[in-house]
Amino acid sequence: MSFVNRMVAALPLPGIVRDVLRFRTFVVGSVRRDIEVQFKGSLLGAAWIFLQPLAMIAVYTLVFANVMRSRLAGVEATYGYSIYLCAGVLTWGYFAESLGKLQSVFVANGNLLKKAAFPRICLPLIALGTTTFNFLVIFGLFLSFLLVSGNWPGWPILALLPVLAVQLLLTLGLGMLAATLNVFFRDVGQLVTVSLLFWFWLTPIVYPMAVLPAWAQEWLWWNPFAVLVHHYQHVLLYGTLPDALAWQRLGAVGVVALVLMLWGWKVYRARAPEMADEL
Repeated sequence: MSFVNRMVAALPLPGIVRDVLRFRTFVVGSVRRDIEVQFKGSLLGAAWIFLQPLAMIAVYTLVFANVMRSRLAGVEATYGYSIYLCAGVLTWGYFAESLGKLQSVFVANGNLLKKAAFPRICLPLIALGTTTFNFLVIFGLFLSFLLVSGNWPGWPILALLPVLAVQLLLTLGLGMLAATLNVFFRDVGQLVTVSLLFWFWLTPIVYPMAVLPAWAQEWLWWNPFAVLVHHYQHVLLYGTLPDALAWQRLGAVGVVALVLMLWGWKVYRARAPEMADEL
């Protein structure tokens, strides 16, 4: 038995954490395999991990900063709108891709669930691990662009860590609910896809919230991702910390995300024994 396995056996860990740690090699290996499969057979291989994000950032910068000459109120920077747009689009893309993979994770791995004995909770973690890697690559390139273009936000960028933590909790909570329900009601997958389309346009990603009337802005703050994307955009565009009210809203979203996570886990635990038969 390895040192890590002995530590896992000795520590008073919850069952789910103990199971994940025992199968950590399986999780990490599966994430690596999924990443490699994305570019298997292509001539440039892993280079596409960097080329695709660079192309996206270049297009946003060229179109919105130089061609359309888009501007945000109170922002004089040449790339102001491009930074605002990328901050929202990249983080939303991470959320949407993760939720899309999570909602189908049990259905897509039905044969594996029937044949292999392992904690099913590993599958959502593998899906989230793959999308997280993709996000870290593209977001890292975006941060490099900010540094090279002279728009580095400075130390306030550390304020994005709790925002990312809340986003992960929200994604995993919604994903576990959708993944479990999708096994028994296949319409859930289609519902998630349609809901994400409406959710995107109800979030101030392409447009600034200030263009909306006051009553619409008040309602928009009930959108959890509007709160998250506001933090990303504010820190990366202005290089300052959001105000106290914004942090209170983030705390409220964190509570909602935690409740969704616990609810998703409860639904999963209740229906997990029936999954193999249903699939």
